[in-house]
Parts: sequence; structure tokens; C-alpha cells
Amino acid sequence: MPPAHALLHSWPADARDGLPLALWDGQAIAAATGGTASADFRASGVEMDSRDVKPGDVFIALKGEAMDGHRFVPMAFEKGAVAAVTDRPVDFPHVLVEDTSAALHALAGAARERSAAIRIGVTGSVGKTGVKEAIFNCLDRASRGAAHRSVRSYNNHVGVPLSLARLPARAKFGVFEMGMNHAGEIAPLSAHVRPHVAMITTIAPAHIENLGSLEAIADEKAQIFTGLLPGGTAIIPADSDQAGRLIGHARALGVRIVTFGRSESADVRLLDAIPSANGGSLVTVDLGAQRVCYSVAEPGEHWIANSLGVMAAVNAAGGDLASAGLALAEMGSLKGRGARYQIAVPGGPDGARALMIDESYNANPASMRATLRALGETPAHRRIAVLGSMKELGDFAEQFHSQLEAPLREAGIDHVILVGEEMKVLADALARGGAGLGTSGRKPLGNPASFAHCDGPIEAIAALEQFGFTNGDAILVKGSNSIGLGALVTHFQNAVR
Repeated sequence: MPPAHALLHSWPADARDGLPLALWDGQAIAAATGGTASADFRASGVEMDSRDVKPGDVFIALKGEAMDGHRFVPMAFEKGAVAAVTDRPVDFPHVLVEDTSAALHALAGAARERSAAIRIGVTGSVGKTGVKEAIFNCLDRASRGAAHRSVRSYNNHVGVPLSLARLPARAKFGVFEMGMNHAGEIAPLSAHVRPHVAMITTIAPAHIENLGSLEAIADEKAQIFTGLLPGGTAIIPADSDQAGRLIGHARALGVRIVTFGRSESADVRLLDAIPSANGGSLVTVDLGAQRVCYSVAEPGEHWIANSLGVMAAVNAAGGDLASAGLALAEMGSLKGRGARYQIAVPGGPDGARALMIDESYNANPASMRATLRALGETPAHRRIAVLGSMKELGDFAEQFHSQLEAPLREAGIDHVILVGEEMKVLADALARGGAGLGTSGRKPLGNPASFAHCDGPIEAIAALEQFGFTNGDAILVKGSNSIGLGALVTHFQNAVR
């Protein structure tokens, strides 16, 4: 074997080697924003919330309707900021600009243009944050740490440019989540990112209050294709009732189309999925030119479907499918989006534990059904569901909440705690007994009266404590974020046995 120094000399050259190691320096920010730097500096990050500033960040003092970020410039520097972007002189290193919001967008554009990274955009009614994280993990593993993504759910008109502004010049891949509440919000985000690959996870009645129909939701989500670069790829769920509509939008733009799902016509098609020992699935997929077998750590039928879209995106981006399979096998759930915790049983013997599944960040009819199905397939002594109201359903709220009775019974849930005013219609349905349900071969809800309805998370905590849970129980906590069921998860995580 050649000596180590010889191997170093023969290390292949990469065009990225000549790019700066720092994310930004003062002159680069000034050039991108048209501002003036008061001093030279080098920054390793970009932040807009002073509470989240880390040493080495540049802090952008944004002005909102109720808050002016300039008030928090001193706090940002106390936390380690190296500079700020401001619209007025401050007593710290800064780049002076006319408008800090415009500066953030300009900085995002400059980050996009200087980077050769393959950019992937992700939207959809359900699962976009989890899918974004999965694609990132797959590409990060394949590129040995040269992938970048939106953090948290930074998917709106501020979060997307902030995520772009954080894109390192040396990155090989960038994965960006895009969300919406109203029509007209997706296209500007996609125009900012200019993705090479744009994926829609699924279409479901999230935000139907504002858009009015599933067709309108599909039309809005399809606007992610408008920002695709020439030769870009649109990735579409073949099993969606709206697949034809989405394909029509992509076809009108002349982009490459890749579909995924169980459908015989899907380009990335599920061949087989069997349960694995860890609660996930062993999946075999036909990608046309090849077949791939891999494990998915996340439990549930919906994650089998998600993994097909992830593989389609990784393949379209030129990523390594073998590395992607390993990443999917190792991926853990996110807080509020499927994270699983073993919690102590109050008053139970040493070592008594129950499983708590934290889905407290988001909820809509499709994700409720999927997670209830997954709970029903989870090995457990008893299955308990704490369900919070689903928001932004408008005139459809009563219909969609009452329709949860069937999946509850089909999943064999033993006890249900319903939280929020919108859940009262489901409580009434359970109280009536729902004749004719529970005929799918699964055991029906053991006792139609085994439920409680309460106003908020504090009452839900008391209701769960009053019902009691024992060793081996599984507890699903799911609802729209505004209901606040994350507090219930935190309470039982921190509870002393």
C-alpha cells in the first residue's frame, strides 16, 4: 500500500475545494444585499430569531407587524453572533441595508447562485417534513456530510429564504420544504429555490378551509413545479386521487415526470412490503432500470409510501440508492412527528414502561387515519389514543371529525381521549355506539363508552392519569399543533414514577 502522504497527494481534485469554508463573510453579504459592512467578519450561520442564535451566526434583524428584530441585536451578540444585518447603524459589527427582509431574500438568491448543489423541493398535504428529513439523511450519507436542508418546518415566505441563505457553497445537495395555507403561496417559494427535483408527498384535506376543495389543494401544491429548472423532475404520488391533475400540471410545463406508489403504472413501484422485527418494514421497489430492497425503520403503511417517494427523489437527484436504503433503515422519528418514547408507568413496579407515540405537531384527516392504523398494528397490551382537534377544515370540520369513528374501531383502540371543541362530534358518535362498524376483521373498540372528551391539554393529562396506563400499553398523541398536546407528551416524559 502506498504511504499515507502519497495517498493524500493523489486525492482527487474537486471544484468545491477552492470555495470558502465560512458560510459568509462581511464583504460577500454586502455584495449580495447591496449593503455596507462596518467591519470584516466570517460567519458560520444565519439566524433571524435571537433566541436561537449560536456562536458564529450573523443575525438578520427582521421587522414584523408586531416585533422589530433590531430590539434584540444586543441579545444576539450576547449569544455569540459575529455580526448583524440591520437597517440602521448599531454598536456592533453589521451590514447596513435599506430593508432587512429584502436583504434576506437577496442573500438567499446569492447562496443559490453560488452553489452547484442539486436542489430538491418538497411539498404536500401530509408528511413533507418527515420526507424532507428522510431525503436529507439519504443524500447526506451518500455525500459524506455535504447535504443541506431546511430545519424544523421552515417552509414559508421567511423560512424558505432563510434556509437558502444557510446553503453552504460547498454543499452537493439541498433539500427544501415548502408549505402553504392559502392559494398563491407555493409558486414564489419554488421560484426562490429553483429546484432540480420537486416532489409532492400526497394530497389531503389540510387547509381545505382556505382552499375549498381537494382539487384546489392539488392545483396549489402543483405550483411547486413552476420553479423547476429546465430538465427538472416532478415527482408525483401515483396512488393519489389527484394524480392525473398533478401530472397534467407537470406535463403542461414540459418537465420530466416520475410517479411513485403501488399503482401498476407507477415509475417507482412497490413490489412487496413485509413487517420487520423492529416494527418497520422490509420494502422491495421496482425503479424500472433496477430493483432495490431496503428496510424502513419508521412503522406504518404511510412510511412505506413515503419511502417510495424518497427513493424516487434520491434517484432523480443522482444520489446513491444503496446509501439511501441504509439511511432509511437507521432514521429515527422527529419530535412531534412520530417520535417514540418509553415512559414510566405512574405507580407501577420498577421497569414498568408504556410506549408513547408523539404525533402532537400536526393533524389532518389523512394523517389521523394513517397513524391510527399504525397504532392498531403496534404490539401492545392496550392501545390508547389521545386525539386533538384538526384545524383549518372550515365547513368540513364536523364531517371529517365524525369520520374518525370508523378508523378508531377498525384499529381496535381500547380507550380514546378527545381534546378540543371540534372533537365533540366524534365523542357523540362514540357515545351512540356506531352500529355496523368494526367489521374489517379487527376487534372493534372494546367499549363504545370508553372515551373522555375534554377542552385542552391540562384536562387531557388528568384524563389519561385517571384512566391509567400499565406496562406494555401504547399511547398515541396526535392533534393540530395549536391544541398543545406536546405539553402532554412532555408531562409524561418528565413524570417521576
